Amino acid sequence: QVQLAESGGGLGQPGGSLTLSCAASAASGNMFGASAMAWFRQASGKEREFVAAISRAGISTHYATFVRGRFTISRDNAKNTAFLQMNSLKLEDTAVYYCAASLIPGTSTRESDYMSWGQGTEVTVTS
Repeated sequence: QVQLAESGGGLGQPGGSLTLSCAASAASGNMFGASAMAWFRQASGKEREFVAAISRAGISTHYATFVRGRFTISRDNAKNTAFLQMNSLKLEDTAVYYCAASLIPGTSTRESDYMSWGQGTEVTVTS
């Protein structure tokens, strides 16, 4: 298990930017580097959905169609942290964002492939 904690959520404006961070605990450090990382989100009243994923070494990334070209996932294995840079925010990006870790190689979009989850950080895009 990787213990994860998201931060960086808050209020954003349409067209604006926010950066989310996902830090693994010190005890999870070795596991973080061995894990693919992903971001999912859940809007009020909706199912949780895949947003973006990055492979263990950060070489491969995969994005949901609705964020492609606007969001960028990255990671710093030396700091045991993953990021989600969100640009050109839209009202529909409002959701609780979760980071997750998987020991399955690649950039899976399936929730069931991720064994560790953070508690989420809320993003509200409002004009």
